[in-house]
Parts: sequence; structure tokens; C-alpha cells
Amino acid sequence: MVQTINNRSHHVGDLYEKQWGGDDPLADIIQRYSQQRQPIILRHELLRSDYVPHSLPHRTAQIRNVAGVLATVLRSVKPSNIFLYGKTGTGKTAVCRYVLNRLSSEVVDRGVNVRFVYVNCRLAGTEYRVLAELCLAAGVSVPFTGLSKGELFRRFQNACWRLGLSFVVCLDEVDVLVRDFGDDLLYELTRSSNEHCWISLIGISNDLMFKEQLDPRVLSSLSEEEVVFPPYTATEIADILLDRAAQALRPESIGDDVIRLVAALAASEHGDARRAIDLLRVAAEVAEREGAERIEEQHVRKAQSLIERGRVKEVVLSLPLHSRLVLLAIYSCARKGLETTSGTIYNVYREFCSSIGSEPLTDRRVSTLVSELDMLGIIATELVSYGRHGRTRKIKPTIPSSEITEIIAKDDTLSTLLS
Repeated sequence: MVQTINNRSHHVGDLYEKQWGGDDPLADIIQRYSQQRQPIILRHELLRSDYVPHSLPHRTAQIRNVAGVLATVLRSVKPSNIFLYGKTGTGKTAVCRYVLNRLSSEVVDRGVNVRFVYVNCRLAGTEYRVLAELCLAAGVSVPFTGLSKGELFRRFQNACWRLGLSFVVCLDEVDVLVRDFGDDLLYELTRSSNEHCWISLIGISNDLMFKEQLDPRVLSSLSEEEVVFPPYTATEIADILLDRAAQALRPESIGDDVIRLVAALAASEHGDARRAIDLLRVAAEVAEREGAERIEEQHVRKAQSLIERGRVKEVVLSLPLHSRLVLLAIYSCARKGLETTSGTIYNVYREFCSSIGSEPLTDRRVSTLVSELDMLGIIATELVSYGRHGRTRKIKPTIPSSEITEIIAKDDTLSTLLS
């Protein structure tokens, strides 16, 4: 039976009390949202991480650099391959997608037979899925799995030659793909061009040392142009937030002082604009849940706590076994007051491997895992020189030990190592 409810804001409490009784756990939440004059967030999509804004404050130089390299597509000329480097949240993906969207519209208007493809390698997960995305862009239907990579590439290449198609392919987080599967796919893509059909690559990486993982043959053809994205300053992040808040939030729902607080918190974490926008969104959601009319400092502090705990848990639980062992060794040494140098960490890591019956990795591989943990922000590293006695890397935890312990305690494999 369907009931029509008029004057909902006045009668919603009575309705739920009759329907559910006096102990309905949702009644106050539903009533609060029903009675709220106007939501704080008017356009949720503008605060999502995948939104590409119409303007990118403080990234004009990078936009012009990337577009300057790629603009030869407007004359059907293959542009140089280009790599975009910088820490998370420095605008690499936004700038790339902004330029690709603009150029894509231009080539359609001019009748140029070039297509643009964006693939996030972390989300794709495998070389097969990356090739499947390229096939889809070329109008080739392939099964979700079951074919060899060679067959996928052949179908993609044949479609390009048959249709006279050229491609600009953006591989976001390409370092993840290379780390897990090697650089064979990159080599094939850079070598698969002819006079009429070509592939130009855009690589995006958070890892400034990514090139060291590449074969010299791949490196020579891939790194033709590079653009480095510096972290945003607190002032620049504040400008970005003001611009986004003006479009996404109800007018007068946030003050400049709160915007500056969000910007300062994000700037202290390596100038991450993406995290600043996430913090703004969650703070607005917290304020709405509490029935507030404006976003205040306490909402930002609560949002920061929620984001940090959720982010750390998600990151740690998704780490491979040996990365978790290295992380646990670092936090164990710090908790016990031991020296947190590479050598000490490696010895504790080996002990943990022995305890669970796992073969330890080499110290060089563990050093790479430490660098990856540093990039994720779970730890911080500092190179310390001892003059003629050499140098070592000191490793510091950045997350409270209690949080890491709480997460590891739920890990059946590693919980026995906690002491």
C-alpha cells in the first residue's frame, strides 16, 4: 500500500513512531534530513576525485607544456611520448584529462582520425585489461579473459591499420603495471607505429625513480618529454578549495578561515589537493549529519580523523604479505626503542619471516618495499650521512602505533607476531 504524505517535515516523526514504535534507530536521522532547510552540498559530483573541472588553478604552465607536446595530433602528426611525474594530488591526472578532453573535441571537429584513451593501470590490474581497453577504443570486442596478450595486441593492431586509426594512450599509475608485470607492454606499444598509424604514450607516475625500473631500450623511446608537478602550497590549495566550494556548496555555508584550515592540513601532507577536496567533502557531510547550517573547525577535525583511519586501514590491508612484514618490523623497532635503520629493520623482518615460515626477500628488495611504504605515506625515510663511515636510511613511523597494531591484530597470518 502506498501512502501519500503531505507536510512531511511536520509529520515525519509521528509517522515513524506509529510505524516502527518509539525506539526506531533511524527516526531522528530521517527527521533531521527532512527538516534541514537546504543541504550544504549542492553538487556532490564536483567533490569527487574523478571530476575534471573546467579550470585548474595554478596548473596553467603544466597544461601548456602537456598540450604543447600533444598538439601535433591536430595535424595528424605523432607527438612525442611524455611522462608526468609528481606526488599524489599534484594535478597530474586532472591536467592530463583536461588536455585530452580539449584535444579530443578539436580532432573531432577537424576530422582527424586520432583517438584518446585513458587507462588507470591500478584499476585495470593486468596487462590483459589494459589491452582490452585499447581494443574497446578501436571498436574490437574481446572476452573478459581467455586470449593471450599477443592475440589481443594483434587484434588491436589490425583494427588500427584497417581503420587508419592512431592513438594517444594515457597510462595512469603506469609504475604499478611495470612493477607487477615488467615493461614488455610498454616496449610493444612504443614500437607499434608505422607511417599512417601510430601510438603515442603518456605515462603518469607518483614514483620519481620509476625510470630506473625500465629496460634501456624502453627508456630510450619512452621518455622523450617530461613534466614534473611540484606539490601545491597551502595558498594554492586554498584557491582550489575556494573555487570548488563556490560551485559545489551552498553559499555562506563555509568561511574563509575553515577553507584555510583545510588547505593547511593538506599542505602539511605534501601538498595533496585531492586529499584537501576529500577533506572538504567529508567535513561537509559531517556537518550535514549533525544538522549544522555551516561547516566549522570541529567538523574538519572529525573529518580528518575519519579519513585518516579509513585510509590507513585500506592501505595496510591491501599490502602484499612481505610489505606488511616490513611495515610491522618498522613499527616494532620504533615501539621497542630500537634503531630504525635499514639494517636493523631488515634483521627484524628476517626474524618475522622465520616465525611464520616464509622465505625472506633480499635486502635490496626490502629496500624497494620501504620506498613504496614511504610513497604511501605510512612511514617517512631520511638519508643520514656518517661521513667516511658511509650513510644509512633512517625510517620513521608516521601513523600511531596503536592504529597499526589494531589493523595487524585482525590479520590471521601476522597477529601472532604482535608482542
